[in-house]
Amino acid sequence: MLLSQQQRQYDRQIAAWLMLCAAVVFGMIILGGVTRLTNSGLSMVEWKPLMGVIPPLSDEAWQATFDKYKAFPEYQKINRGMDVEGFKSIFMYEYLHRLLGRLIGVLFFFPMLFFMLRQRVPAGMQPKLWLLFVLGGCQGLLGWFMVKSGLVDNPHVSQYRLTAHMGLAVLIYAYMLWLIFDLRFAGPPKRGVQGPLAGWSLGLVVLVYLMILSGALVAGTKAGFAYNTWPMMGTGFFPPGLYSGAPAWLDAFEDITTIQFNHRVFAYLLALLIPAFCVLAWRRAGQPRVRLAVVLLVLALLLQLGLGISTLLLHVPVPLAAAHQGGAVILLSAALFLAHALRRPARNQR
Repeated sequence: MLLSQQQRQYDRQIAAWLMLCAAVVFGMIILGGVTRLTNSGLSMVEWKPLMGVIPPLSDEAWQATFDKYKAFPEYQKINRGMDVEGFKSIFMYEYLHRLLGRLIGVLFFFPMLFFMLRQRVPAGMQPKLWLLFVLGGCQGLLGWFMVKSGLVDNPHVSQYRLTAHMGLAVLIYAYMLWLIFDLRFAGPPKRGVQGPLAGWSLGLVVLVYLMILSGALVAGTKAGFAYNTWPMMGTGFFPPGLYSGAPAWLDAFEDITTIQFNHRVFAYLLALLIPAFCVLAWRRAGQPRVRLAVVLLVLALLLQLGLGISTLLLHVPVPLAAAHQGGAVILLSAALFLAHALRRPARNQR
C-alpha cells in the first residue's frame, strides 16, 4: 500500500513535468504560426543546432547575418530593399521559434533521465518517453527540411513539408497529453465505457487531427486569403473551379480554392458530429469526468468556430489567425480528454 501511494506521488511529479513540456510545445505551435504569418520562417538560412543558440550580438554580426540572407531568393524576389532593422524584426521570430525548440529538448531530456535513474517512471512508460524524445528530434530535422524547401528559386516553403511539420508537432503534443491523462486518471485499457462510444471517440480525435492538417495546407498555400466571405465562397456555397484540375484529386493539396473549401467542410462536419456525439456521451456515460469532458469539448468547438469565421472575415489578421491555430489544438485536447475518459476509468472507480 505504501509503495502504491509512493508511486502515485511519482506519477503526479511526472505528470506535472509532462504538463510543463506540453504547455511549452503548445506555445511552440503558436509561435510557429506567428513565424509563418509574419513571413519570418526563411530569415535564418543556416541550421546550427548547437551554435545557433547565440543570436547576432553586434552590428557587425547582424550585418554578416543579413548579408547571408540577401544571397537567397526571399530577399531577392520579395524583400529587396529591406534594411538591417527590418531584417531583425523577422529574424527574431524565427530565432525564438528555434530557441524554444531547443528549450523543449532540455526541459524534456534531463528530467526524463532523472526520473528514470531514480526509478520513478512506472512500468511500461519508459519506452513511451524515449519515443517522445526521438519524435522531438525528428521534429527538429523536419523543421529544417521544411525551411530548405524555401531556400531555392521559389521563396516559399512546401505546403507538404509545412503540413508534415505541423502534423508532427501536434502529434507529439497529443501523445504527451495522453500520457498525462494516463498518469493522472487512468486505470488499465478497455475498462471504461464499452461499446461503440469508446471507438467513436477516437474516430472523433482523428477527424479533429485531419482538420488541423487541412488547416496547415491552408496556411502553406495562403488559401485563407482566397475567399474572405462566409458562409458563401464568393457568390455561392460551391465556388467555381472546385476540383477542376487534372488530375482532380491533386486540387485537394495544391488548388487554393479547393483547399479552403475542404477546410470549411471539415469544420461543418465537426460542427455536426461533435454535438451529436456529446449528447450520446452525456446520456450513456454517467461518470463526472465524462460529463466534464463533454462540456469542455462543446465549449472548445464554439470557440474554434468563432475564431475561424472571424479570422476569415477579417482577412487573416496575425493575432486572430494565431489564436485560431491555438484553438484547433485546444479542440484536439478536449477531444482527447473525452476519448480518454470514455476508454479508461478513473482510479477511484477501480
